Amino acid sequence: MRKLLLVGIGTGHPDHVTVQAVEALNRAEVFFVVDKGAEKSGLLELRDEILRRHVRDQGGYRVVEIADPPRDRGAAAYEGAVADWHEARAERFEAAIAAELGPDGVGAFLVWGDPSLYDSTLRVVDRILARGAVTFEYEVIAGITSVQALTTAHRIPLNRIGEPITITPARRLTPDVQNAVVMLDAGFAPAAWPDAPELTVYWGAYLGSPDEVTIAGPLPEVAVDIERTRDELRQKHGWIMDTYLLRRNRPAPA
Repeated sequence: MRKLLLVGIGTGHPDHVTVQAVEALNRAEVFFVVDKGAEKSGLLELRDEILRRHVRDQGGYRVVEIADPPRDRGAAAYEGAVADWHEARAERFEAAIAAELGPDGVGAFLVWGDPSLYDSTLRVVDRILARGAVTFEYEVIAGITSVQALTTAHRIPLNRIGEPITITPARRLTPDVQNAVVMLDAGFAPAAWPDAPELTVYWGAYLGSPDEVTIAGPLPEVAVDIERTRDELRQKHGWIMDTYLLRRNRPAPA
């Protein structure tokens, strides 16, 4: 039976690929990569570099690019729009698997960060299996996440003693946040809270890659700098991948 490997490849640095992931890469004969368009061609180049660095038999594999279907980011029904996008992805992934991977072949999807955190690949694979047109087994290989790369870059632990940590999309973020890692922010949402000196932000873009940029400090002092830096980096690279940790400052001891 066909086998798919969902391989977490970290956040962009080839050295962040784990030993388990390297072994998985060397089991695959076909690598499926999602092409997000010309403006994000750098993502494909980073994947190519990972394969050059870690696959021992450079003549023993093929790369199949799958064009990412468009997504309606302005839809009022957010969850419905995401479900439609996942279904469109499932159709394209299914067609590529059926056409490019033999009945006993081993293929791999290279997944940014970890397949289990803020990535749609696992959900799309489940949709494909539910459709029943293509059958396969699959394994998930963990990767270094942007959360790990962020805290490493800032040399801080993710949690504070006795306090919970939340991982949230920016659209669910509120000014009463305590400790939260924020992902999927189209801008920098906390910039709308100019009078929040009790919050500290640890921000990073292109984490783990040679283009990594980090900014940290009290929110009122660095919010404008983060917004300006985001705009400059997006113009320079044509795309941006960033995340940040927001923390409410603890009161001074009595």
